[in-house]
Amino acid sequence: GQAALARQQAAQRAEAGRRTAGPDTGALIPGPRREFLEAFDTTPSRPAAPVAPEEPAWTPDVPDGPEGEAAPAAKSGKGRTFTGIAAAAVTTVLAVVVAGQVAQDPGAGTDGRESAGVDRQDSEDASRSVDRTAPQTRRQEAETLTYAQKMATAFPLAADLKASGKFDAVQGLAKAPGKGHKYRYRIDVEQGLGLDSGLFAEAVQKTLNDDRSWAHNGAMTFERISSGEPDFVITLASPGTTADWCEKSGLDTTEDNVSCDSAATDRVMINAYRWAQGASTFGPDKLLAYRQMLINHEVGHRLGHNHVSCRTPGALAPVMQQQTKTLDLDGVKCRPNPWVHPGR
Repeated sequence: GQAALARQQAAQRAEAGRRTAGPDTGALIPGPRREFLEAFDTTPSRPAAPVAPEEPAWTPDVPDGPEGEAAPAAKSGKGRTFTGIAAAAVTTVLAVVVAGQVAQDPGAGTDGRESAGVDRQDSEDASRSVDRTAPQTRRQEAETLTYAQKMATAFPLAADLKASGKFDAVQGLAKAPGKGHKYRYRIDVEQGLGLDSGLFAEAVQKTLNDDRSWAHNGAMTFERISSGEPDFVITLASPGTTADWCEKSGLDTTEDNVSCDSAATDRVMINAYRWAQGASTFGPDKLLAYRQMLINHEVGHRLGHNHVSCRTPGALAPVMQQQTKTLDLDGVKCRPNPWVHPGR
């Protein structure tokens, strides 16, 4: 009996040693049951249980249920873990592919503005802005004013303006159209006036060669040049510069802001303020006629004519009358007149 008891106690001690042996002994420590791990392996904070190599990573097929319907798959925790990992991998691959396509897209904006619609919005706004322009306004802008319309239009210019004092010659040649003695002239326009020098040059040539002017009946003809030696220089200048050049000939143009023929020089000075704004004696509705008078009057001085006053009430004033200042001299009131030989 004692021998049997000793063998039983020895067997119990050996069994206890196997259960408490550590890693150094090579003995296995029993772990949690597999059913317990599978029941809790969906918990995010717990790592998935390792999968033994001999076990499949998927749930075996389950036989069809009644009436040929497929029975619901009884997925294990390991199957769900594998499915989640696979889905994450596919999502990552798709993200990389999409990012690569965007980077290689030649139409994509380099700074992200196009994807945000900024450039498109700006271009659409610009198009709508253009489309809002009224057709009538477009037609008006496209219309070219005639010579007469331009000559009847006032231009902004200050009465006390003194510009650069430097002149530009209007380029080109306008041949003398008539017979008689030929006068060759050049046109200079002061820099900084902002006026149409082409219109001024055209007006001078047309006015002087009109049969109602000094060219009447072929008495003389006028030719505009831009190089060579002219007989005189018709100069469009600011009020301040006009005063400086007229003073060279002992003339004061500051009173009434008038023009002059600076006889001591080669310049016939046309005051740009008067050219742009006209005079109250002619009024705003006769600006074309006033500009014609201005040219004829000052060139008339260069041709040797002095001032003449009107003597008959209601008659046309002589072109050599100082019509910029007044049409009423010594109680005789006359009508404005731009021509040397006006039609009666």
